[in-house]
Amino acid sequence: MAHEMFNLTGRVALVTGAASGMGRAMSLALAAAGARVLMVDINAAGVEQTAADAVAAGGQAVGTVCDMTNIAAVDGLYARIDREYGQIDFLGNVAGEAVRGRPEEISLADVQTTIHNLVISRFYCTQQAGKRMLKQGRGSIVSIGSLASVTAMGRGHIAYSMGMGAVVQMTRELSTEWAARGVRVNAILPAQVVNAGLEKRMAEDPTLKDRFLSGIPAGRLGKPDDIRGLAVFLASDASAWITGSLFPMDGGNLACNAGATMGEHWML
Repeated sequence: MAHEMFNLTGRVALVTGAASGMGRAMSLALAAAGARVLMVDINAAGVEQTAADAVAAGGQAVGTVCDMTNIAAVDGLYARIDREYGQIDFLGNVAGEAVRGRPEEISLADVQTTIHNLVISRFYCTQQAGKRMLKQGRGSIVSIGSLASVTAMGRGHIAYSMGMGAVVQMTRELSTEWAARGVRVNAILPAQVVNAGLEKRMAEDPTLKDRFLSGIPAGRLGKPDDIRGLAVFLASDASAWITGSLFPMDGGNLACNAGATMGEHWML
């Protein structure tokens, strides 16, 4: 009985940013739980590999290329969903790039690019999914936010934090608008999850990893696979009465006071 609550057989899922990182992990988890997953990324080879891995493990998956910042391309993607699937039950908003820069120096063009990538394009994708889900009377939407949605990070994250703050408020507003009509909207707020970009930044600044770990009581950085269980939970009937929620995926980072001393590092 408990297993059936997480069974996604018969559901159709769309996951953006599926070629790597959390998008790949989410896609594979949903396919393993029985969903038919349309996996999207601008990286053709990467998304095709994710789909192939899902199929090799017994899942149903298709990889396709789409630039989610291109509104016309998103229209084409949803036309394909209507034509080939006839429904959409889950949307995972993972894709979204940001430009970092000091707040006194960053250009308006870079701020606009970041807001378009993180807010406008995600809203449009969500709006298109929402229209279809509302007609069905059911659906679940999950956006990847960040702890920077609700706390400040510094280090040139001004545009990123502004965008992710909007993602959080989009989640709250849409959950309020759509909950009574069967569509749930939630967000996952990761702390530092290791990916190629983060590895590059840590290589450039050898102090960065220890700075991150100093605020994570669990004692390690995140891994993309940490999202797997949470993604299936939010896509499934196990979370049927959960909407408008923000889920920190952070090893305890958000709960930890800046002056706290963690775990075994203190003595009476």
